[in-house]
Amino acid sequence: MREPGVEVTVEHQASPAEDRRNNPAADRQPRKLLLAKPRGFCAGVERAVEVVSRALELFPGPIYVRKQIVHNRHVIDSFCAQGVIFVEDLDEVPDEGLVIFSAHGVAPAVRAAARERKLQVIDATCPLVTKVHLEALRFHREGKSLILVGHKGHEEVAGTMGEVPGHVQLVGTPDEAERVEVPDPEQVAVLTQTTLGVDDANTIIDVLRRRFPKLVTPPSDDICYATQNRQIAVKRLAERADLVLVLGSANSSNSQRLREVAVDAGARAYLIDDASRIDAAWLEGARCVGVTAGASAPEHLVEAVVAYFKARGVVEVEEVEAMQERVTFAPPAELVRV
Repeated sequence: MREPGVEVTVEHQASPAEDRRNNPAADRQPRKLLLAKPRGFCAGVERAVEVVSRALELFPGPIYVRKQIVHNRHVIDSFCAQGVIFVEDLDEVPDEGLVIFSAHGVAPAVRAAARERKLQVIDATCPLVTKVHLEALRFHREGKSLILVGHKGHEEVAGTMGEVPGHVQLVGTPDEAERVEVPDPEQVAVLTQTTLGVDDANTIIDVLRRRFPKLVTPPSDDICYATQNRQIAVKRLAERADLVLVLGSANSSNSQRLREVAVDAGARAYLIDDASRIDAAWLEGARCVGVTAGASAPEHLVEAVVAYFKARGVVEVEEVEAMQERVTFAPPAELVRV
């Protein structure tokens, strides 16, 4: 019951329609959100993240991980908070310690160094990366000159080239593909980094195929199924959205490619680590916003972006499904034996 003489003021909550009437600029703000499907974690990342999670449950620690288990700041920060120690080099791991190899794979020299130090190793290398390593070995045994299409400095590239040191030439652009030289133009094989942009990789391979008509490629595409699927899905978003936001960290190759694919498809696009990195200025004039996530970005980051837009009055959220994914990978043998 209200006390005598006390006036109660009820604050009026304006509807979205009233907001637009009172504030014309609101009519230039997002009205619809499109979510790409598939998005986020691929089977290889799910496996790698589960490896670290299981190791935390099964072993007393400390648990070391060589390089970042996957390229996502939020995943890394979460594991650091649980006591996982990320190192750049095996020299930082104490003798006979437990170390996990990241999803991006390692060269045989790294494995040999781990054995010499008697380190306990759990290998979280993505099986699709392992496939590329095995192809490098097979083509080398067959006497082929090896060309790897990929990005200089990427951990996956270092691991693949380390399978046959000194026998792999890295090509990252069509110009480099025009200039690369081999001893026998009729004995050339090409491999690709698994996280490349499909269109960019095909452009480079087309140059190599023109220069080396007998160019040998693997029986199945090296570019990861998840990388390709997410690029197809983001193209569909870009056809309908004014703005595309890609959740992923700056060092994530597949996330960077998603942004590039969206731009090439005609949308404005930005790569962001999380909802806090959204610049409100980007939203001006963007009636429809598309959201996707790189293969190493957890789903809770997408949920936070959805919440951000709902708080700004967006009520229509649609999932745009390009295809379904049902791929899973078995855990590493080292965990199965535990």
